[in-house]
Amino acid sequence: MHPMLNIAVRAARRAGSIINRAALGGSPLEVKSKRANDYVTQVDRAAEEAIIEVVRKAYPDHAFLAEESGTTGGAAECRWIIDPLDGTTNFIHGFPQYCVSIAVEQRGALAHAVVYDPAKNELFTASKGRGAFLNDRRIRVSKCSRLHDALVGTGFPFKEVGRLDLYVRQLRRFMETSAGVRRAGAAALDLAYVACGRLDAFWELGLSPWDMAAGALLIQESGGLVGDLAGEDGYLESGDICAATPKLFPGLLEALR
Repeated sequence: MHPMLNIAVRAARRAGSIINRAALGGSPLEVKSKRANDYVTQVDRAAEEAIIEVVRKAYPDHAFLAEESGTTGGAAECRWIIDPLDGTTNFIHGFPQYCVSIAVEQRGALAHAVVYDPAKNELFTASKGRGAFLNDRRIRVSKCSRLHDALVGTGFPFKEVGRLDLYVRQLRRFMETSAGVRRAGAAALDLAYVACGRLDAFWELGLSPWDMAAGALLIQESGGLVGDLAGEDGYLESGDICAATPKLFPGLLEALR
């Protein structure tokens, strides 16, 4: 395992321990609303602080882009993109579909990724050019080749309700042409599920880089394709992402158009 990925795993497990203690402890959560349908708890903040502490101890000069604390560290060659608790609303309600997401960019390109599900103790990891793994077992995207047979994941565009009409048209198309559509509420984990073949495809509108970065590299390293709604590489900038097996990807793009 690459040393930087090893630190990312250590940081993700530290954050996962904080999340699990809170989930099992029974203490009331301090929930604050950042915007409509978008929440933060003291657990999000504590998990993020723990991740940054672990990383800074190993790499004091690296930069960060984190959901709760924003951009820190300036224009360093390496940047850590962190979502300490993707699926906060699920976590608040005791719905066990949430995760820690950590990606590392080197010179602007995704290099390492960790998505950790503390509730199930599932650790997804990837390094550029070295493949993707689930709990040390190599993973690949599914062999699904037809949209008619595909299980498709998605997320509601709750941050961009002005695009809801577009999303509803897309959703209707997939409900009519796929084997089924699932919305579980944690985009990073949904992308990891594409990487290991539990989902055949995924799309969502209006995400942030920390929702997508780690999951995108997992899919690429497991043989899948990732892009924006035009199939290009600008998904981290636009916030619109779609991902699928190579044979499904063209049909996914066509359906989204």
